[in-house]
Amino acid sequence: MNKIKLLMVVLASMLLTIGCESESTYEGGSSGGGNISGNFGNQVSRDFIGQIVDVNNNPVQSVNVKIGSTTAQTDSNGVFIIKSAAVYERFAYITAQKAGYVDGSRTMVPTNGNNNVKIMMLPLQPVQVIASGAASEVTLASGTKVVFDGAFQDANGAAYSGSVSVSMYHLLPSDANLSSLMPGTLFAQDESGNAKALETLGMLNVELRGSAGQKLQIASGHTAQMVMKIDNSQLASAPATIPLWHFDNAKGYWIQEGSATKQGNTYVGNVSHFSWWNCDAQFPVISMCVSLEDANGNPLSSIQVGIIRSGNLYPVMGTTNTNGQVCGLVPANESLTMVIYDNCGGIISSTPIGPFSGNTTLPTIVVNNPGVMPTQIQGNLVNCSNAAVTNGYVILNYGNQPQYAMITNGVFSFNTLVCGTSTVNFSLEGSDYDNLQTTGNITYTFTSPVTNIGNIVACNAVTEFISYQVDNDPTVYILTNLGASYTPNGLNIHGNGVNTGIYIWGNTNVPGTYTTTNFSVEGVPGNYISSQISNTVSFNLSNFGAVGQYIDLTFNGTYPDNMNPAVTHTITGVAHVIRDN
Repeated sequence: MNKIKLLMVVLASMLLTIGCESESTYEGGSSGGGNISGNFGNQVSRDFIGQIVDVNNNPVQSVNVKIGSTTAQTDSNGVFIIKSAAVYERFAYITAQKAGYVDGSRTMVPTNGNNNVKIMMLPLQPVQVIASGAASEVTLASGTKVVFDGAFQDANGAAYSGSVSVSMYHLLPSDANLSSLMPGTLFAQDESGNAKALETLGMLNVELRGSAGQKLQIASGHTAQMVMKIDNSQLASAPATIPLWHFDNAKGYWIQEGSATKQGNTYVGNVSHFSWWNCDAQFPVISMCVSLEDANGNPLSSIQVGIIRSGNLYPVMGTTNTNGQVCGLVPANESLTMVIYDNCGGIISSTPIGPFSGNTTLPTIVVNNPGVMPTQIQGNLVNCSNAAVTNGYVILNYGNQPQYAMITNGVFSFNTLVCGTSTVNFSLEGSDYDNLQTTGNITYTFTSPVTNIGNIVACNAVTEFISYQVDNDPTVYILTNLGASYTPNGLNIHGNGVNTGIYIWGNTNVPGTYTTTNFSVEGVPGNYISSQISNTVSFNLSNFGAVGQYIDLTFNGTYPDNMNPAVTHTITGVAHVIRDN
């Protein structure tokens, strides 16, 4: 088993309670008769936010997502929010369905706060059309194939005669997206009804459809032969016989059923029905948790952590939750390596850990690497009426995966790592679910230790705006009479609203971070902010578009009142304005 990919059941949650109990607590009878769900604890109410994407990581809209008895649909970003879903203390099952895709799902141990979910959906694409009543083979390019005897039935058990459209997908253990593509997690029930964690040597999904698009199955009393190619990196250490497991779409976990035999570079076994099938070895495990924080003590969310077993080729990935934590099942009594990645996929650290003989919570890891810059992004999301959004989210687009933050009375924040210490741009987009409004993508520049965004407005009828807040006064929004230009005299951004106006001048159009030596503001309380008065206001010009495109500028800091220098004001502001010339 030295090179069998070890699939840690990674759960972005608090301590994996299931992994802390002995197998004897899950006894449930013979094959198919046991039911480990009785050990999932009491029913509780939990909140979830997640994204559904396709195999190219593009968001999938209008996916039906269900958790317990609560349903939702994804928006244009592929994002869904389900609050107060009825789940179990130690088990939540999330399903995703849309025509044209293979049903997706995820299982996890839900925690208090916001539970983050990502599901990658496979396209439902036929690879071959066969006829009922005759033996046939359907083969993939890898050599994986299924041999049918020609007997099929519909969902009601009636015999089917006609053409059969066969969709097949072989998921290799080396696939970097394995954890997002596979159904549920690798949590299973064996033939004795005991809970198990699995390590996979490959998975195969088969979908059968009739000429009218109806779902089909192998006819009762018949079987099909499944021949699954073994990954080259696992071939030498693959066992001669391995258990087979199918994913139970109703229960949300894998069920042991039969076995497969190694023949050359394949595993061969007979199956009586199709959904997902998995060639897996079982192993003893312990639960392990780790928390990440930056040098300022802030928890680092959406950071990928990989676990590599000694002799294994591939890391098993987990992602920290909003508390900076990731937990899961890892092999007992084996040497491991823990790898932490930045948001661009670069390795921050690689540390030997273990072996562990019992459940383990590692000391908190402080990420203090000169190659990354920690920052906290904070701001407020408001609606068209300038009221705090109470039902929505903000998406942060940066690096190799987007991050999401649910809002609390309009407030949002992210703690993240910037790849490198140079000036780097990112974008935010906020969505207001109650009013079905969005902010659109707005570009900003990271600063450290805090990137103060101020307020962004979710009002999709608005294509440009300037907003600012002084002290604790209400935020001022200027949505009309906006202009922006760049001439030999410099950059000019302005806007006039009802009884208000603002003017921003600058001597540069090069994105970067500047002081009032380069920029000035007029029209805010205190009247004038420039280099002529002592202040701490900084300006981040993150985007300077061509004519007809956006200029994005943020500013924040403190400055004295022009009329009463003993009074100091605090200001945060955003300009998202289309360049006129």
